[in-house]
Amino acid sequence: MELFPPLPLSEWVDTKETLHRFLQVVGKIRLASAPRRNHWWHVPLHLTGTGLTTRPMGLVDGNPLFTIDLDLVGHRLTAATVDGRSASFALPGHSVSSFYQEVLGALEGLGVHARIRRPHPYDLPDADRPFAEDTEHAAYDTAAATRYWRVLSQVNLVLEEFAGGYSGKTSPVHHFWHTFDIAVTRFSDTRVPQPREAGPLLREAYSREAVSFGFWFGDDTVPEPAFYSYTMPEPPGLTARPLPEGGEWTGSGGGHLALLRYAEARRAPDPRRAVLEFYDAAYHAGAGLLGWPVDDLACDQGATDPYHRKGEPWS
Repeated sequence: MELFPPLPLSEWVDTKETLHRFLQVVGKIRLASAPRRNHWWHVPLHLTGTGLTTRPMGLVDGNPLFTIDLDLVGHRLTAATVDGRSASFALPGHSVSSFYQEVLGALEGLGVHARIRRPHPYDLPDADRPFAEDTEHAAYDTAAATRYWRVLSQVNLVLEEFAGGYSGKTSPVHHFWHTFDIAVTRFSDTRVPQPREAGPLLREAYSREAVSFGFWFGDDTVPEPAFYSYTMPEPPGLTARPLPEGGEWTGSGGGHLALLRYAEARRAPDPRRAVLEFYDAAYHAGAGLLGWPVDDLACDQGATDPYHRKGEPWS
């Protein structure tokens, strides 16, 4: 299978907008039902062999232990409890409204009482419209949904490989449903005071120095898929640091992103290597300027064993 197949935003934007809101419904259930982790690590979704999962949740919210899985090959949602009971329904043919009602109904049938504090989209243009009233977003192209999952899976493994090169505090590789991107973040131990008015999302996410790396599928700002990295807090001089061929620094909010457009990566002789080199350059730019002990935190091929020889088989 081709690594990084074509994925023009214009060809699946309607399906993407529907899927994004489907994931927000499921993600908000996970937010309410999963044990809290630092930096919101309990919030994102994770990859499976056929789609996405919440991983097990419940208990802390008074519900039985349960999971929600989206199969993006067979195109079904399945909710299941730890005692083996499950309920499922097909994804195609649903608006956000009917999807929302179907998910809640499936969970109720299993004895799971889902609680969503604010059943609205997060940080989307229709954030004032409840999920239950959204009959506008109802596109679901099965081929596009599967292609999205396949690209997500490929990027997931590239990010996992990159994550192995760092022995410090690192997030899981996870799919954020609020921004519809997949990311991994490296942290230092240096605390970053965030003012109260920054809000709970930013105060928790960026309470430590961080360099984040990810991929998103395109939006109104950058209408094409792209690999990215950013440093928080952004050190002076970041954008003067070099990036590999195809990489660029671009403004984003009050800071900057290192950006490698998907099309540029696909044109490279070795796309996987191009992405890894881009992430590595962005990391050294940010971490170096923040004064991290980059050499001490390096982790060759995911090994901290001083006797490990490069290329040596693990078994």
